[in-house]
Amino acid sequence: MRQLNLRAMAKINLGLDVTGRREDGYHDLRMIMQTVRLFDSISLSATRSEGVRIRTNLGFLPTDDGNLAVKAARLLIEEFGIEGGVFIDLKKKIPVAAGLAGGSSDAAAVLVGMNRLFHLQLTQEQLRERGVKLGADVPYCIMRGTALAEGIGDILTPLASIPPCVILIAKPDLHVSTRFVYTHLELTEQTVHPDIDGQIRCLEAGDLRGLCSLCGNVLETVTEQAYPVISDIKKRMKEHGALAAMMSGSGPSVFGIFEKREDARKAASVLREDGYARMLCVTEPFYAGNGRIQREEV
Repeated sequence: MRQLNLRAMAKINLGLDVTGRREDGYHDLRMIMQTVRLFDSISLSATRSEGVRIRTNLGFLPTDDGNLAVKAARLLIEEFGIEGGVFIDLKKKIPVAAGLAGGSSDAAAVLVGMNRLFHLQLTQEQLRERGVKLGADVPYCIMRGTALAEGIGDILTPLASIPPCVILIAKPDLHVSTRFVYTHLELTEQTVHPDIDGQIRCLEAGDLRGLCSLCGNVLETVTEQAYPVISDIKKRMKEHGALAAMMSGSGPSVFGIFEKREDARKAASVLREDGYARMLCVTEPFYAGNGRIQREEV
């Protein structure tokens, strides 16, 4: 049995701006995406029996096309007429429905893994073209690293890497509907938009503090009002040394950027003791441009 082990990494948004609503109901976005070393583990095995089977460590996850990992595998099996099937063993550590692109990253890892396992010889660009059929974040999760995402999130431009730092991720014990957030988002003349171009300049200059001073997420105007605990978590992180603290995606996860690991760990301890978050993870950025790390972490 041929087998491949992969890591599906989470993402955060260093900046998230919504510039308008499209005729198809989607929103035009402008975001700076960053991969972090919080990951799901995926084992991908070729099987003689046809179809896609999946085993997960979370009983509530769907095992049919409701799971993006299954859908990704089926997409390539059907397109390329792959004989036999595939078995996916998924161990999730990225919280579900948390604004960290866990499902999209699982799908991206399966696309990359299927390409290698069955020698399909697809380029990264060709994988990304297929990934967008599964979800707007999937192309970025295939690319990884630091990138500008535009359109619905599928138009990607690599950016200079974020300077070395420590990232604390905290997910409160609540569920946020992405549909709810975008439906209730109101863009007016008073809307404060993050300075995405300024952040790009800070990345090019290697200016971590400047980058953090410009962090912003337009979606916080909806989610923080509905769930004040998000504001509380941000406040606690900043009180304990975070250069920036912001919600990732449509939430509810909040991340803080720290210069010192001990400060991030202290903030995590405070948040845990005060009961603000169900999941806490001290991690760091993933640098996709480093060949050694890229081979190790795929």
